[in-house]
Amino acid sequence: MLRSPGSPTTPTARVLDEGDEAAVHRLLAGDPVAACVLAGRVELTGTAPAAVGAPLWGVGSGRALEAVCLAGANLIPFAVPGAERAAAAAFADRALRAGRRCSTIVGPTASVAPLWEVLAPAWGPARDLRPRQPLMAIEGPPAVVPEPRVRPVRPEELDTLLPAAVAMFTEEIGVSPLRLDGGAGYRARLAELVRAGRALAWIEDGRVVFKAEIGAVSRAACQVQGVWVAPEHRGRGIGAAGTAAVVEHARAHVAPVVSLYVNDYNAAARAAYLRVGFREVGQFSSVLF
Repeated sequence: MLRSPGSPTTPTARVLDEGDEAAVHRLLAGDPVAACVLAGRVELTGTAPAAVGAPLWGVGSGRALEAVCLAGANLIPFAVPGAERAAAAAFADRALRAGRRCSTIVGPTASVAPLWEVLAPAWGPARDLRPRQPLMAIEGPPAVVPEPRVRPVRPEELDTLLPAAVAMFTEEIGVSPLRLDGGAGYRARLAELVRAGRALAWIEDGRVVFKAEIGAVSRAACQVQGVWVAPEHRGRGIGAAGTAAVVEHARAHVAPVVSLYVNDYNAAARAAYLRVGFREVGQFSSVLF
């Protein structure tokens, strides 16, 4: 049974299995935008441990769930309002026993903040802590004219897209994705998005002017990532128009609600997304190792 946040007894997190799938869907449906990454994973694989590919922990009574946490390359917690702190104690207990295997803790601030509070003494200091990342979503057509030259990247254009993707990752995360395995894993993930039609770009004379990917997809929502404009083209409204094109494509071919999250200090990006028609619907936090 899940205890209240003030309880001296820490609730227990268990590894979920195929019998928990319906309960996981019910939990994540409470906030489909914030839960997009988790929902997309569960919709694709179910909740059988071998199929998910990483431990999926849950806290609750019986088959009813009040919180889940995917413990893969990213540690992604999600809890119903009011259950976040107790769930964080349970997830932290499992994470500390397993040891850190993730490169990032990311998710709704209300779930990430108390989890990091418990993990920080053992896992810290973090390489970077981003406590306030507005979660934004758009449910209708974009409010600015989409850039018509933004389109899905073709498989034979992967080598053209890759340098721009590496530049974006390095700017955003602070380290190069090529530092591990020579970038083979990063290239494979990018190629997967290209094959799925979820990498979009404006390519001019063999160079990327604008690009973005639709990273996570569930039936209810999708999440845009990696929005990038070539440095020599910045300050001309290309980011807003390009993002509008991604929104238009995503709503037509992927999911009815398009979301993203952005660092609170990135005023230019936040302003561009607001012009496109996004509105703030929540807040994320990220802990980067």
